[in-house]
Amino acid sequence: MEIMKHRNNIKAYQNRLNKRYKELIEQAYNFKQTDSALSDISEYRAIKLLNEINRIKYLTREPSQVI
Repeated sequence: MEIMKHRNNIKAYQNRLNKRYKELIEQAYNFKQTDSALSDISEYRAIKLLNEINRIKYLTREPSQVI
């Protein structure tokens, strides 16, 4: 039971990170024409968030089955 609760917490955290990542990418795109500095900042934050998302994916991956 404890493992399932832990996995659910990790999935919820991943979902929050993914949602925030999409918001930052959209924000960067929207700022592209009006304020390139803000666009760059949003894109930088999105990249850092993507690194975190990928790190969590790597740590929570299922062990591969050897046949």
